[in-house]
Amino acid sequence: MSKNTTSLSSEEADLLLSLAREDKNIFTIQDAYRHWKDDPNTPFRLRNLEVKGWLERLERGKYLIVPFEAGPERQWTEDAYVLASYLIHPSAVGYWSALHHWNMTEQVPRVTYVQSTARKFTSRKEVLGIRFRFVKVAPRKFFGLHRQHVDHKRYYVTDREKTLLDCLDRPDLAGGILEVSKGFLASPNLDWKRIDEYLERFGSGAVVKRLGFLVDSMQVDIPDRENRLKRWQSRLTAGLSKLDPSSPRQPHRIETRWRVRVNVDEEFFRSGA
Repeated sequence: MSKNTTSLSSEEADLLLSLAREDKNIFTIQDAYRHWKDDPNTPFRLRNLEVKGWLERLERGKYLIVPFEAGPERQWTEDAYVLASYLIHPSAVGYWSALHHWNMTEQVPRVTYVQSTARKFTSRKEVLGIRFRFVKVAPRKFFGLHRQHVDHKRYYVTDREKTLLDCLDRPDLAGGILEVSKGFLASPNLDWKRIDEYLERFGSGAVVKRLGFLVDSMQVDIPDRENRLKRWQSRLTAGLSKLDPSSPRQPHRIETRWRVRVNVDEEFFRSGA
């Protein structure tokens, strides 16, 4: 749909210019109501701007201004991570998307994973051809956020250390435990003191078990290795945890040292590939 600039009314043009001055390329219907002083025709005016190609409705009551540089065929889209920050609040890019952001995986996820303490009506959504997956977490697990900017627009992404712990918590949202393992191998400069602090805050026995198993079996070079492994072992919870809950394979052995049911091909860990 091409933009029809000649048919913009003065009221429509004034709204777009006003929002541009406020640097609001994404806005809500409440913003429009305020601008037009609670005019009951506001929804119809916004619909007209959609038809003319100036707006893209992201979801109910939320709109994106399509910039002029999109051209007549509107070949343009907002940055996925910035867009995610407008779709749910609070939010942080996480899991497989964060692994990719920090260059800890060569795989490009087809979905943008977004972590939040808020509950979205639907956990999956497609906007402007971009697929999003919203993951609700407990407030105690929502930390370790790193602020990023794209063209003066702000969004958050989980930092390297928190990303890896999140992925150990939910391997199914990171391409599986083998993909998470590659993240550790691709990150030689991790802050292990921070990881220890995060483990305490995270409060998940399964994460400690999977982390200990991976570091131990892959011989990951970490500071004060033996003492750190012993500290992790002292924090092991009762019971056994699957190494990869997302894997359909049945466990073929139990690693008693870390209380893990190994249900993936261990050749990867032995080779350190």
